[in-house]
Amino acid sequence: MNQLTGVTFQVRVSNFEEGQKWYETLFNRKADFIPHGNFAEWEVIPNTWLQVSEGVPSIGNGPLRIGVENIKEERLRLMEKLNCTIEEVNTREGVPAAWCTFEDPDGNLIGLFEDLAKTS
Repeated sequence: MNQLTGVTFQVRVSNFEEGQKWYETLFNRKADFIPHGNFAEWEVIPNTWLQVSEGVPSIGNGPLRIGVENIKEERLRLMEKLNCTIEEVNTREGVPAAWCTFEDPDGNLIGLFEDLAKTS
């Protein structure tokens, strides 16, 4: 196998304009690349892209988990800005991560995680 150079993950939204605004709020910025109508991309971290496309959402798709420095603060920010419910932050003994999951308006599963090994 050749060396891997990147990752893309695509979610479909039923209304592109609303979906694009939702993901702009999630990432706290505009899309990095809009190659054509009804398709936007964010480079989440170097060479890792989320593509948002208009189409029929795949229910239960994901979760796409996004690493954050402070999961509790980001969870509160997103609940306020996106006016949504996000489950409580989960941890498990022996697992050096905290995580929580929620849905975008089309049912795509999104999650946050915090690397607890970095903070201890």
